[in-house]
Amino acid sequence: MMGNDMSNEPRVRIPAKPDFPPSYASSLVSSGEPLTASPPTGALPVLVATETQTQAQAVRSSASMAVGTLASRILGFVKAIVLGIAIAGTTVGGIFESSNYLPNLIFMLVAGGVFNAVLIPQIVKASKQPDKGADFISRLLTLGISGLLVLTALVVVLVVPITSLTTAYSGKSLELAITFGLFLLPQIFFYGLYSLLGQVLNAHNSFKAYAWAPVLNNVVAIAGLLVFIVVAGSSASTEHTVDNWTAGQSWMLAGTATLGIVVQSVVLLIPVHRLGLGLRPKFGWRGTGLGATAKIASWTIGTMVVGNLSFLVILRIATIPGADMPEGVDPADSIIPSVYALNRAVELYIMPHSIIALSIATVMFTAMARAAASHDFSKLRSSLSGALRTTGVATVFAGVALIVLSGPFGMLFGGNKEFAGRQIAIVLAILAIGAPFYSINFILNRVFYAQENAKTPFVIQCIMVVIGLGTALSAALLPPSLIIYGIAASYTISNLLGPVVSHLFLRAKLGDYGGGQILRAHMRFLAAALVSGLVGELVLALFGGSNPEGFMWHSILAAFLTLAIVGPTMAVVYVIMLKVLRVHELDDIAGPLLSKVRSRLSPKK
Repeated sequence: MMGNDMSNEPRVRIPAKPDFPPSYASSLVSSGEPLTASPPTGALPVLVATETQTQAQAVRSSASMAVGTLASRILGFVKAIVLGIAIAGTTVGGIFESSNYLPNLIFMLVAGGVFNAVLIPQIVKASKQPDKGADFISRLLTLGISGLLVLTALVVVLVVPITSLTTAYSGKSLELAITFGLFLLPQIFFYGLYSLLGQVLNAHNSFKAYAWAPVLNNVVAIAGLLVFIVVAGSSASTEHTVDNWTAGQSWMLAGTATLGIVVQSVVLLIPVHRLGLGLRPKFGWRGTGLGATAKIASWTIGTMVVGNLSFLVILRIATIPGADMPEGVDPADSIIPSVYALNRAVELYIMPHSIIALSIATVMFTAMARAAASHDFSKLRSSLSGALRTTGVATVFAGVALIVLSGPFGMLFGGNKEFAGRQIAIVLAILAIGAPFYSINFILNRVFYAQENAKTPFVIQCIMVVIGLGTALSAALLPPSLIIYGIAASYTISNLLGPVVSHLFLRAKLGDYGGGQILRAHMRFLAAALVSGLVGELVLALFGGSNPEGFMWHSILAAFLTLAIVGPTMAVVYVIMLKVLRVHELDDIAGPLLSKVRSRLSPKK
């Protein structure tokens, strides 16, 4: 609910460490991967390992990963649309969304930090041993799987108090949330298994299966949703309420969601077996070095724990509107948006970041880490400035575009319900204001990790958690019909303040990294984006964007056609304006892409 990438895209380039504001966690709610985002201090060994590949191997791995990622993103969008058709605008939809968030959150809160910050660097080092790390990995998998089984069993047994504490539901709504929890909480084990097996593959330069496994998850989940719609009916044709909900519907909706996670993780057993490591259960972990690594990673784990604990509070606040809705009332007669609207909007607003900023940050992190290692702070500042400006040329436009296109995007995931589409649109428009700032803060924090400084991000995270909780608790004081909008506003406030806090810490450690140049560049980006947005609004009006009875609000197909025309029109106007304003950062993004296209099209000699 608070920042889940629909694509289920695995971060296989570097070990990942969650260090995200509240808005990032929800974009992974219905994905098949644990919440992971940023590189910890142990990232460099994997970068070195991947660099030992031949160029041909690297190209093939990158191509396969890119295709797998694209397939995941496309299927992720399809899944979100089908989910909207199934349960959008229903009380059940909000309950399912909050229940589906818990497994991922609990995994990251209890085990995710250990897996990502402590175990993964050890796998990388062990893989360089003569036995390719077989002994260590066998012991690691035995320990990890045993721990996951105990954790998952404990959480399932405690499903009633956990659900009661983390949501505001009562009565039949609470009973349904508990039922969903019994189906969904076992995902914790398979999130951990996916993380363990995936990183074993990564450490041995085997990326293909890890990149494509989430595709299978999406296929299974989509199939389950289609079965649900055929058997139980769509939300537009059938009134899905807490009162008429059946156990069979829970099996189809929540059961297949978990089945997708199971398939995604279990399928990795095949490529792991093909590594030829001869893995088998092994107990005894003394002398493995995990204790020393845990001490080094303590700040990283602390950052993750602080951030995820705050999500529990926000989750409970976000379920207040659904809990306030009287049982038996048709959601179509209510103006109260639920967690469902928040999740769909977050998934949309986070996409530009996950596609653009993450890619640029991954590339620039290597340059930053090398500059930091050689104490070349001039190059470090230059790399940071370039990363911020290059990212901004895309994210500023994306923020304006999401505001203008929030209506058709909302309708796309509103399940053919105009009122549900409008709720998603309002939340998306609020979130989109802070989208460029979210990416800026993300890149600013990469500099600390490049310098192997995990303490400062922990301090920053604590500050941002205080701000985020303060604004979220303020949202809880609003009328139920406005709480979800208030939470969206709290995300935006956090995103706006995040770069300010990070900048103050970074400037004290790094000095001036070209803030004036970065600000002037973003002003030009904003000017071009506003012109593009104005043109977009004019074209959108032709599709009835401002008319409740307009074409755009008729159906998912109408929304898609609107996006297909207005979106590209805005992009063309934006590029023209960037050319007029002589924004050279556009060439920094388009140049490499055009070069690759030309090389593909030119005849080989």
